[in-house]
Amino acid sequence: MNTDENLQLAFQNNSLSHETLLSLYQELLKPRRIEEKMLILLRQGKISKWFSGIGQEAIAVGVTMALETDEYILPMHRNLGVFTTRKVPLHRLFSQWQGKANGFTKGRDRSFHFGTQDYKIVGMISHLGPQLGVADGIALAHKLRHEKKITAVFTGEGGTSEGDFHEALNVASVWDLPVLFCIENNGYGLSTPTSEQYRCAHLADRAKGYGMESHIIDGNNIVEVYQALSKIAESMRENPRPVLVEFKTFRMRGHEEASGVKYVPEELMQFWAEKDPVSNFEKYLIHQGILTEAQKLEINETIQNEIEYALSLVNEEAAIEANLDNELNDVFAPSDHLEVKPDGALQRVRFIDAIQNSLKQSFERNARIILMGQDIAEYGGVFKITEGFVEHFGKERIRNTPICESAIVETAMGLAINGYKAVVEMQFADFVSSGFNPIVNYLAKSFYRWGQPADVVIRMPCGAGVGAGPFHSQTNEAWFTHTAGLKVIYPAFPYDAKGLLAAAIEDQNPVLFFEHKALYRTITEEIPAAYYTLPLGKASVVREGSNITLITYGAPVHWALEVLNANTTWSVELIDLRSLIPLDYETIKTSVQKTGKVLLLTEDVNFGSITADISAYIAEECFTYLDAPIKRLSSLDTPIPFAQDLENQYLAKQKIAQALQDLLAY
Repeated sequence: MNTDENLQLAFQNNSLSHETLLSLYQELLKPRRIEEKMLILLRQGKISKWFSGIGQEAIAVGVTMALETDEYILPMHRNLGVFTTRKVPLHRLFSQWQGKANGFTKGRDRSFHFGTQDYKIVGMISHLGPQLGVADGIALAHKLRHEKKITAVFTGEGGTSEGDFHEALNVASVWDLPVLFCIENNGYGLSTPTSEQYRCAHLADRAKGYGMESHIIDGNNIVEVYQALSKIAESMRENPRPVLVEFKTFRMRGHEEASGVKYVPEELMQFWAEKDPVSNFEKYLIHQGILTEAQKLEINETIQNEIEYALSLVNEEAAIEANLDNELNDVFAPSDHLEVKPDGALQRVRFIDAIQNSLKQSFERNARIILMGQDIAEYGGVFKITEGFVEHFGKERIRNTPICESAIVETAMGLAINGYKAVVEMQFADFVSSGFNPIVNYLAKSFYRWGQPADVVIRMPCGAGVGAGPFHSQTNEAWFTHTAGLKVIYPAFPYDAKGLLAAAIEDQNPVLFFEHKALYRTITEEIPAAYYTLPLGKASVVREGSNITLITYGAPVHWALEVLNANTTWSVELIDLRSLIPLDYETIKTSVQKTGKVLLLTEDVNFGSITADISAYIAEECFTYLDAPIKRLSSLDTPIPFAQDLENQYLAKQKIAQALQDLLAY
């Protein structure tokens, strides 16, 4: 490739103007020069880590230049060219990498783990896979608005082994989403070669399994990348569909600088060094008379001056000072909706009807809400909550999904990024484990990291008492109450279920909304027929008392009521938490100060349940008011059994009366 003849063959340009070619050169050169500077700063200890894209710049630059500036790109951690081509100010990038306030994450995350709506860039998280499904959601939003826009998302050859890759491609294919899936095949996943990553000849071949178009492109040839991607992108805008592109390339540095490249054979390094995308394109332009030596020096000088000026600004910027209020207040996005008071005629409904009614009224009020889940469309969901919704709201808004919880949660996040509200129905709360990663690592941390609200509600049919066994009976709220950034709501009555679900949908934050299956058709209540909301984070005093505070939520509220109704002389104050995160500490504290004795009741297993944290809070904040040890009552620390006698033994329901008697007698 070092001969003039080979250069002419390598860069076959049939239509690009000299101006465009020079622009490609400048955009290609800038990330290279920045990287060279960052490697120096890394050795000087002025940045803590660096993921090099040297040798791969043509892909990021070519893809970005082929897209319109208002089309979203979801890059990886070595796609610096995406950010520079989108004209993200260098001083802000440098501040980001040094953890300073003028960056994009207020020092809370490093490297390229951030997004910016100003430049339509959505950064990745270290788990790699979730961004693929997020791209599906962004593209779905464009399609719902009938916009001729595409979304580009990057992954590496290693990332294609993750389940998220399969799920995201499958969803995009089934829904004809205009997503450009870009695989940078650089030969190694950290140190693991492709021979140990996959068995197909080319990763592009995987597209056949999804009925998807695919292409293989020389990722080191900026002209080929730009021309091919420009043509593909324009075709996708006119005919919305997903396309998979495999870029053959190589990274000339380690996975990150500490890794080194000792695992790469020297002859392979030499082979790819000769295919360097920057130096070869530069030689081609000079050979063609498009770039002069004077222009080359001027372009380099301009870039170097820009880099040095940006660094001087960052060097003058003070280090971030820790501020406790700022950190705590940025966990959740502000909720600016107004509470809608209950009003008008009452109607007696079941718990399940209250959920259905709340969903329907929310959908009528807000055309931006999209509901996704398995079998929720014509079938109406396994519990028939969404029966009739397709006829009323249409299949674009009521969307059956493939069985892929992870990708659908990610799609919901993408919808939120691109202007929609997503409600996801987990067929059973147990199945959320298949979508756990994007919930706890993407949705929960998005606003805290870069100010992007994860405007998503995940409905969680849960709970035992219906003989459904280990995989359809869990009440797994504690998985999520441990994760900062998630709100967790768990109503016990139709009135609360309707108002809290409406409020959850109005809230900008990710909300896990637990609906106990055993209550769906057994609990009825008179509630307002009209739309209303209830504030999240407020407990309900179901019954006042003076001798014991019984704190619980979900189905155990009704277990407790059965016991108290059978023992009317006991003066027990029954608190239904309703909201687990945020938790109503004030109501808990006020009641404990009044009664002096506490029974904490949950359907969850004992170890690690939320009642452990509430118990610790009461011990720390109300110790001087206690007249007895705090009592916790929960299910057995076993999986949930199927047979009725075993399930009855598992649950704490039969132990409530004795526990209250013991506390009263203490």
